[in-house]
Amino acid sequence: MKTEDFNYLLPEEMIAQFPLKDRDYSKLLVLDKKSGNIEHKHFYDICEYFNAGDVLVLNDTRVLPARIFGNRSKKEEKIEVLLLSKQSDDIWECLVRPGKKMKIGTIIEFSNILKGEVLDITESGERIIKFTYDGIFENILDEVGIIPLPPYIHEKLEDKERYQTIYSKYKGSVAAPTAGLHFTEELLKKIREKGVKTVYLTLHVGLGTFRPVKEDNIEDHVMHTEIYNVPEETVNVIKKAKESGNRIFAVGTTSVRTLESLSHSDTGFKAGYGDTNIFIYPGFEFKIVDVLITNFHLPKSTLLMLVSAFSDREKVLIAYEEAKKNDYRFFSFGDAMLLI
Repeated sequence: MKTEDFNYLLPEEMIAQFPLKDRDYSKLLVLDKKSGNIEHKHFYDICEYFNAGDVLVLNDTRVLPARIFGNRSKKEEKIEVLLLSKQSDDIWECLVRPGKKMKIGTIIEFSNILKGEVLDITESGERIIKFTYDGIFENILDEVGIIPLPPYIHEKLEDKERYQTIYSKYKGSVAAPTAGLHFTEELLKKIREKGVKTVYLTLHVGLGTFRPVKEDNIEDHVMHTEIYNVPEETVNVIKKAKESGNRIFAVGTTSVRTLESLSHSDTGFKAGYGDTNIFIYPGFEFKIVDVLITNFHLPKSTLLMLVSAFSDREKVLIAYEEAKKNDYRFFSFGDAMLLI
């Protein structure tokens, strides 16, 4: 299957630059994944699609203030470092700009209590940096770091919490699981009152979520690896629901990738920590997820390929064209889809 098969044209003005005032007032395109039938709703209408006994799975990762700026000793310069993934204690894989200034052995100063040394350079040019600091690393990041917004968002975000879900808990992502941005406490309460169980997992979203597929054939693409943790309670609730014939609603592609990674693993659907580079594209057999809540994704992205696998490529692209005709807002701060 060709990467070009997942291309579509999107006017730049349809890319949402800021979140709506009310999280759940986003538009909601409801796509029947089998028939292709489309309904236009608002996100606060999503309650009507749940039945008692269904399970809603939410990713409770929290975005790190992972963009930090520093300089080499006694140099008047500005070097940008973006933390990508933690390799071990105090050692991170990082994206660095300008990279030519960051050779192996280079020490960069971010503040009087935070420094970093380049230990290695990966094949793709990322730097492996060991950080030294005085205090607690996460607290220092809160002081000196900036929340990294996607590259297609050019407006300044006034309220940084709007790029966090209301249930975000565990820091580790460099991008938000954006399908969850539409939920409010009141909406979750209404869903639970219908007899729906809400459970959580954690998948720390990496920068790879924004990287385009460069290969002509999607089968040749190698996915980035992300770290997850799935609690015992989440697994037990999902197993019980599946046995009872109830549906599993996954909020976002991150939840889908985590659940389906577990279900396709050699050890079976079990709780625990792990990492995944699962690549879901048309032809994939879904074993856990029955309903998907997601945003509108970039052309030729692995996220669009996953959504197409969940329904049908042609039906999904027709739905995208319908969304464009109805002035939907696209990408991270944009509107949502329900594939049911």
